[in-house]
Amino acid sequence: MKKVSLAAMLVACVLTACNQKDNQTKTEDNMQKLELTQEWDKVFPLSDKVNHRKVTFETQYGLTLAADLYEPKDAQGKLAAIAVSGPFGACKEQSSGLYAMRMAERGFVALAFDPSYTGESSGEPRRTASPDINTEDFMAAVDFLSKQDNVDAEKIGIIGICGWGGIALNAAAADTRIKATVASTMYDMTRVSGNDYNDAFDVEEARHKNRENLSKQRLADPNAMAGGVLDTVPPQAPNFVHDYYDYYKTPRGYHKRSGNSNDGWRVIGTQAYANSRFLYYINEIRSAVLVMHGADAHSRYFGEAAYHYMVDGKAEGYKFVGAPNPNPENKQLLIIPDASHCDLYDGGYEEKAGKGQPKNKIPWDKLADFLRQNLK
Repeated sequence: MKKVSLAAMLVACVLTACNQKDNQTKTEDNMQKLELTQEWDKVFPLSDKVNHRKVTFETQYGLTLAADLYEPKDAQGKLAAIAVSGPFGACKEQSSGLYAMRMAERGFVALAFDPSYTGESSGEPRRTASPDINTEDFMAAVDFLSKQDNVDAEKIGIIGICGWGGIALNAAAADTRIKATVASTMYDMTRVSGNDYNDAFDVEEARHKNRENLSKQRLADPNAMAGGVLDTVPPQAPNFVHDYYDYYKTPRGYHKRSGNSNDGWRVIGTQAYANSRFLYYINEIRSAVLVMHGADAHSRYFGEAAYHYMVDGKAEGYKFVGAPNPNPENKQLLIIPDASHCDLYDGGYEEKAGKGQPKNKIPWDKLADFLRQNLK
């Protein structure tokens, strides 16, 4: 066996350390420089119990994401951490930032990020989505949190709101570093994109027609935008349309960087979602999951079906059948009485446009207790 001198070993160690530092420097240099808004421009006031700063991190697709990092004041040692995103089409200045700040008030390091192609994050053309890229967004946020000096990398969870609730479940199925997941007022974006609401177009003919339209759109005008919340809502519109208007179009939740508050998404921007079903393996999630929904939410069926498939391996609306979950005991379904879909964005208000008394429909302490118990 060839002997290696101590000097040679030391040189090898130095070279290894230099290469690691070099690689880190290259990664930082390759990150797109984002021009981030530094003034406070959220739809909620900053809590005096937390510290806040803007940060960026890179995904495995080479996209640079913008985020707000909330940390509890005067906290000591390494803390459990949470990554938050959603709703689908929103920005971190809206609901996800509020969730992150409330969790930081309760002792967590919390990161609210803009997904790829949206908000202050990089990616062209704007407001484009992909099941793969969006799942990676969550996993890249876990990468970022794992490297923070004040974070225990073994105690990281995620919160997904609305369409990002389904994406959070997909990320939890893929990434075992995620030890606890909350899906709040969730949509399954693949199901609604392929079948429409309540599976109204769950037939081959309807999906084929939608595919034809999207295929033609790619040549007609691939950057055409649609799907933002209506500027005016007719009285006969469904309740959930009024619910969305009251959050996204009024001072309660309007933000200039939110697609939902403005001109929506690229028409072909969610084409990949319509032809995917990305919750196939959630019945194999071993880590803890809480699915939380409003009793009066039009989207409630998404959360309940996902929960039952996750636990039982089968559910209404799921054409595939899997084995029951190996760890059903750490899965919870929480239905909030008298709560609409958007009540779980910010807690809701007794009057329109965020006026009147807060309804306080988000059980912040219950969420914190769930995360605390499963991130120990």
